[in-house]
Formats: sequence, C-alpha cells, structure tokens
Amino acid sequence: MQWRQRSYPEDDFLYDVFPPFIGYSNVRIPNRGGWMKMWSHENNGSFISDGTNGDVACDSYHKYTEDIKILKELGVHFYRFSIAWSRIVPTGFVADGINQGGIDYYNNLIDGLLAEGIVPFVTLYHWDLPLGLGRTNSWLNETIVNHFEDYARVVFREFGDRVKLWLTFNEPYEFCRASYNYLEESPFKEPLEKPYVCAHHVIMAHALAYHLYDKEFRPMQQGKIGITLNTNWAGPRDPNSAADLAASSRAMNFTFGWWANPIVRGEYPPIMRELIDRKSAEAGRNSSRLPTFDAEWTELINGTTDFLGLNHYSSHYVEYGNTSTGIEGDAEVRGSGDPSWEQNALGWSIVPWGLRKLLTWLHMEYKLPIYVTENGYGAAASDYLDDQPRVRYYTNYINEMLKAIKLDGADVRGYAAWSLIDNYEWSLGYTARFGVHYLNYSDPNLTRVPKASADKLRQIFADNGFPPNQTFS
Repeated sequence: MQWRQRSYPEDDFLYDVFPPFIGYSNVRIPNRGGWMKMWSHENNGSFISDGTNGDVACDSYHKYTEDIKILKELGVHFYRFSIAWSRIVPTGFVADGINQGGIDYYNNLIDGLLAEGIVPFVTLYHWDLPLGLGRTNSWLNETIVNHFEDYARVVFREFGDRVKLWLTFNEPYEFCRASYNYLEESPFKEPLEKPYVCAHHVIMAHALAYHLYDKEFRPMQQGKIGITLNTNWAGPRDPNSAADLAASSRAMNFTFGWWANPIVRGEYPPIMRELIDRKSAEAGRNSSRLPTFDAEWTELINGTTDFLGLNHYSSHYVEYGNTSTGIEGDAEVRGSGDPSWEQNALGWSIVPWGLRKLLTWLHMEYKLPIYVTENGYGAAASDYLDDQPRVRYYTNYINEMLKAIKLDGADVRGYAAWSLIDNYEWSLGYTARFGVHYLNYSDPNLTRVPKASADKLRQIFADNGFPPNQTFS
C-alpha cells in the first residue's frame, strides 16, 4: 500500500489511509477455573462493583460464530483475542494434562476467523492464572517462569501453524500491581516490593517464550512475537520546566520503560535502578527492592521482541513530587490533569493529542514497529446506542495516531479498538461499557446490537482512514 504524498496541517484532521492492518481488540472470554473466577465467582462478587460474578459475561465462548459474523460485517483486518491459560492447562502444570475442549474451542475460533479473511492476533496471558499456580504464590514464585514456557509450547504447537502474530502478556503493569494477584487488598504496603518481583518474573517468562518460539517454531511458522504494555502519556506540567521534563521522563520509564527497557536493552531503565537502589539503601535494606538480572539472564532477555504493543486510553501531566506512595513515590512524580479536559464516565480524561505524543516518544525511544492493541471509550452501564461521545473519541484519537505516523514518522503497523462487545470489566463488573455493540445482560440471547460507534468504525475501515473530502464539525 502506497502513501499519497501531501502536506498536513498540524491542527487539522488528516484525510488519508491507515496502515495495512486495523482491527478490534478481544472481548474478555470468561474462563472456567482460573484465578479471576475464584476472585469474582467464589467470593460472590464481593470485590466487584455491582456484585456480579462474570460467569457468562458476553458469552463469546458459545457465540463466537456470531461474533465472527459481526467482525466480518465491520470489515476488520485482524482480531485480537486472548487464550486462557486455565482453559488449556487447567492446573497450570502441563504434566497434569491438557484440556482438549479448550484446544478445540480455540481451533474453531481461529479457523472461523481465517475462513472470513480475518487475521488472528493472539495474547497468551490476559490475567487468567490457573488456580494451581495461584496457590504456589503466583508471579512471586520464580518457578512460574518455566511453567509459562511449558504452556507457551503447547499453544505454539497447537495453533502456530495458523497464528502469525503473538503477544506474550497483556498489561503486566496492571496485574503486577493488582491486589487479587497477591490475595490482599493492596500490594502497596510498605516496603513496596511485590510488584517489582512480579515484573521481574514476567520479563523472564516473556524471554523464555520468545526464545522458545524463535528456536522451535518460527523457522516453520514464520510468525512474529511481542508484548503489549499499557501507559498514559505523562507529559510535563510545564513544558518549559527542566524539572517537569525530567519528571515526565521518569514517569514514562517507571511505566512503559519498566518492561520495554529490559526486553529491548537487557536491563531496567537506569533511573529506576538509581532511585530504587538508593531508597532501598536509605531504608536499611541489604538489597534493592528492584531485583537484578544476572549476566545470563541479561543476555537472555535482551532483544526479545519483534514489535511493541501499546494499550492506551488517557493522559495526564506530571511534575516533581516526593510525597506519593507506590510506583509514583519511587519515581518521585506527582500526577494531575486539566480541569478543561472532558472525562468519560469512569473519570478517565479524554486527551487525543496524548496518543500522538506517546507514539512519537515510543518511536524515538525504541525504534520498533508498534501495534496499538487497545484504545477505547468507557461509558456507564446506561450507555446508549447513539454513543456520540465514543464516536468523537475514536475519530479524534485515530486522527492523532495518523499525525504520529505521517508527521512524526512513528512506525505504527495496526490499530485495535477496545472493544467489539460490552464486556465484564474486571472489578467494575457490568458498570462500565466499552463495546461498540450493546448487550442487554438480562436478555438470555445476549443479542449484539450495533451502536453508532460501530457504524463510524465501519466507515473508517472501509475508507482506510479519512477521505480527503471529509469535513468535521
């Protein structure tokens, strides 16, 4: 696909084509025995905003053929979905056996997508830890690294002949900081350590899965493998302030760089190493709260990605701060927004230009292909079919992505909207709606009803962007 050569006004819409791939992110398919089921179902929804358990949710498990049909109608090129570790290896330990029913389900889904010309884009881990591994201390136990590699081998073997785009992990920044991961209300109890240990093991597991694919499967399957990381754009409160610019750099390195720097360069960002080591010593510890990779692991993790996935929804400002706790406290930053910014029903600021800033920063920092693997608008449970705020969100964010590509040179290979269908949104239950198709959860048929945003995205996909004669109000 060739780009048309033309000039672009900085503050106007870009009327041109998208990269070759564009598609939808996955709906969250409930698993039947993993950590999240225990957290929601077996606790009777007590940790969920509306007290629901997500046992059925959007039921894509049974309605996947209907979902493939609406994907086809929308004209997407790829569909990103996750494989539930607990559905493939129920206990988490491959030696205990593989669930053939899970293999069959994903084979049917993959084959159905390919039959309609839709590329499957598969995530290995989207937070659904098998209970057996949860009971052995989850991601805080280094043995999980090898169990993840065993699981990845099963998945590559079963599906890799047809799946050519892989992600090892989805948003480790979130699940390593999540209370359910540690069976406690907050992982931020002093001294802050558990998220760093979790992250260390996730990076090791990612590296093993990457090398496994590279050596045993890539020669025949010819696919690519990466990781998807989430972050806001943390811009300087005052772009003319050296202190605020430094705070912005620290904030980005303590979120996206926490993972990307080891995977791309073999070590944690130097500013993380400096600050956490110093704070650990000041607290009288014999070792840093931030683990260290030895020489063997440094070599093993270095360069273990073919591309970077990005999940992005919002942005904020940062400045120097020394009173915060948690990750912000270690980074010595204080975040804030702008009262003029519109917010969605979840209180997330809508800052389209932040996506352009972020994509350009990622391009300059890491020089790797980028897939925007999630971007979307969260509304309240009363979300309506004529969802014009979501229409505006997608239009404005996609436009800023195009600016990053065309004006700033960002190597963005594809974009996935979150999400195809209203879903069970973790601890928010059904109180938050992200879908471009509406679900009435009291309807036993769970009929998928397109919202205005679905029509808008269908048009954008068909036009491969914004046509030159399109005007915006």
